[in-house]
Amino acid sequence: MKIYKLGEEVLRKKAVPVSAEEINDSLRETFNEMFETMLEADGVGLAAPQIGDSRRYFVIISDDEVRRVFINPQIISTSQNLCEYEEGCLSLPGFSEKIMRPEKITVQALNEFGKAFTLNAEGLLARIIQHEYDHLEGMVYIDRGDPQYAAKVTEQMKKRLERAAKKEAEKARKSARIAAKIAAKEAKKNS
Repeated sequence: MKIYKLGEEVLRKKAVPVSAEEINDSLRETFNEMFETMLEADGVGLAAPQIGDSRRYFVIISDDEVRRVFINPQIISTSQNLCEYEEGCLSLPGFSEKIMRPEKITVQALNEFGKAFTLNAEGLLARIIQHEYDHLEGMVYIDRGDPQYAAKVTEQMKKRLERAAKKEAEKARKSARIAAKIAAKEAKKNS
C-alpha cells in the first residue's frame, strides 16, 4: 500500500464515518494490508487517510503487541495530566518532535466486525490512539507542536513531493519514448 505524505490533500481532509454496510470482508482485508504496510515501515499506527481513504478508521499495535482496529472512534474523555513524547509519523518520514498530549484517554469505537467497545488507555497506547485520531480530523502531529518547526517540515515535505513528481514525470516520458520506438519498429516491420 502507498503511504500518503504530508502535502497530499487527503491528509488534510476531515474523514467521514464508515457505514455499517461498509464493515465487511473487503474492509477487513484492508485492515490486514494496513497492518502489513505499517509493520514493514516500522510504524505503530496507520490511519485511513494515510492510505488515501477519507473514512474514519485506523489500526494500531502498541507496546502490548495487540493488533487493534478502530472504526468511527470517538475520544470521550482525556486526563488533565499531560505528558511529552517524541512523535514521528509514516506520512512525515525523517522528522520527529516532542508533543504534549493527555496521559490517559477513554475512546469508543467499533472493531473490525462492527462491535462497539470502550477502551481506557494510558501511556504509549493513549498517545498512538490520539495521534491516529488526529489523522481522521485532517491533522498531523506537527500541528500540535512548534509552529516554526511545522512550517519548516511542511516546506521540506512540499519540496520532496515536487521532486518525486518530477521523477515520475520523467519516468513516464521515458516509457512513452520507448513505447513509441517499439510501435514504430512494429509498424515498419508490418509494412
